[in-house]
Amino acid sequence: MKKRYKLFLRSSLVLIYLVIAAGSIVRMTGSGMGCPDWPKCFGYLIPPTERAQLDWKAVHSYEKGQVIIVAESLRVAPKDFISGTTYKAENWEPYTKHDYALFNPTHTWIEFINRLLGALAGLATLLLFVSSLFRFKTDRLAGIFSFLIILGMGFQAWLGKTVVDSNLLPYKITVHMGMALLLVLLLMYLLARENDSRPTLPNTLVFKSLVAVGLVLTLIQIGMGSQVRQFVDDQMHYWGLDAASKWLAEAPFLFYFHRSFSLLVLAVHGLLFYKLWQNKYLPPVFLSILLLIGLEILTGIWMYYFDFPFSSQPLHLVFASLLFGAQSYFMIRLIRQE
Repeated sequence: MKKRYKLFLRSSLVLIYLVIAAGSIVRMTGSGMGCPDWPKCFGYLIPPTERAQLDWKAVHSYEKGQVIIVAESLRVAPKDFISGTTYKAENWEPYTKHDYALFNPTHTWIEFINRLLGALAGLATLLLFVSSLFRFKTDRLAGIFSFLIILGMGFQAWLGKTVVDSNLLPYKITVHMGMALLLVLLLMYLLARENDSRPTLPNTLVFKSLVAVGLVLTLIQIGMGSQVRQFVDDQMHYWGLDAASKWLAEAPFLFYFHRSFSLLVLAVHGLLFYKLWQNKYLPPVFLSILLLIGLEILTGIWMYYFDFPFSSQPLHLVFASLLFGAQSYFMIRLIRQE
């Protein structure tokens, strides 16, 4: 059962990172409203592939919750019924949560895959919790934290619904991302506890403080990045996807501060590198942290100077999430060596 617990733990972590990556692709491609309802997509478990599937059809069996598009607005079947030979408005209810009624098959399937990965992540965390119950007598913390993760996944799913219902309000997207990072932190704690080795890390107050400061600086950097991303999203909607060179033409001060702030994150970890070098031990996770900081800076340069190439935004976000996870793991391991 211990092997199964570790398998579900690692699977949960990998799937949550895949959800973060998929979410960034959804946002970059403007696919967030590809499925205008939640949890289904146009009222279907498997979304439509062409616009004709959302037209009203005569003598057709409709199920409760299925959606059609009439006069550029959504209509929802309030119950199961078979349509007649002519459209009758009284058989349908308007979709009142928003007025977005466009169908783009590419956007729909990108959003659907994002939701599917979310469902798989939810299943993995559920299996993690079940497996933790078999070791509850000897390891209650595993069960408690696994249960908190289940609650977090439920809250995250509800946040996803509110994001769709609000027609992608930027601050709700940011909260959604913040919750994903909290789940990563909880999973990293469980993963660190499963590592039996005890690393010999500097046990000084200065070193511990630098590790904590590095993590806090990364969180601030991610927070500023989400605000910059909201500005870019507004510019993207204003100028269109084909005018990426104009998205940062009138960038706010926060963008330049965010860009320069990365050097402070790098400097703090440069000091940590020096301390570890003096200690004659460079943990693989810390080397990963340095690599991820470098990749974050490089993808930021890539976006700015090359007008947001297709994969640059998702990679920038994924690297930031991986960096946060690696720093969290490193800090937890440092605390647990005491």
